[in-house]
Amino acid sequence: MTWYFDSHIHLSDPEYAHDMEFLLKQMEFLKIKACCVSMDYNNSLQTLELAKKSNLILPFIGIHPECANEDIENISKLIEDNHDHISGIGEIGLDPTYVNKNEDTKKQTHVFETLLSFAEKFNKPVSIHSRKSLDDVFEIMTSYNTKHALLHWFDGGKKQLQKAMDMGFFVSYGPVMIYANDKQTLLSKTDESKILVETDGPVRFSRCFEMKSGQISFIPSVVFCASKILGKSFDEMTSLLESNSNSFLGI
Repeated sequence: MTWYFDSHIHLSDPEYAHDMEFLLKQMEFLKIKACCVSMDYNNSLQTLELAKKSNLILPFIGIHPECANEDIENISKLIEDNHDHISGIGEIGLDPTYVNKNEDTKKQTHVFETLLSFAEKFNKPVSIHSRKSLDDVFEIMTSYNTKHALLHWFDGGKKQLQKAMDMGFFVSYGPVMIYANDKQTLLSKTDESKILVETDGPVRFSRCFEMKSGQISFIPSVVFCASKILGKSFDEMTSLLESNSNSFLGI
């Protein structure tokens, strides 16, 4: 049986809470597993609780760069105490959008490096946020294992994509790829063994998605689009993505 994987979605976001039972049934029916990433300590607790409801939810816990001013001690202990129960560390990374002063940059970097160290300690994959910070992420990651690291929602240029491939990163593409020519071009130039797909819900999407919040049910459409771009059948693309997802997760 072939499974779909959403490599990056915030299912523990309040946006999904009222529909969770339906979503879990939908995931079971559509054969979709989800890497459920977290924003901060409290959200990580919610992710862990959500994962208890279904083995289709693969819990990632961490601190998003937007929340980097949060105390690192709590999330560190949570990882230590639950490393046998988590699938990965994330969402972690860098983002100058959330920087107001130099101290914020230092804090983001410290949190990012601390959580990368935990990922290496417990041999866990990482889901990395790299908006407007890809080159800085590359520099930091030269000191860490990149073989199970995902640059989620890859938004770099062709040279940065090649750098990511040279370093062994996975990169993921989401619903935007269905209507964005630049994303389609990047996909066509990505090492096929390093491609993943995601929704990043509850982010909202325009065009054909009518500004709807990202739903895990969008994944088959993303897979279909990728198959057309790469000249594969839908089944071939699904099998490739399943293999890549298992490789990223180390399973």
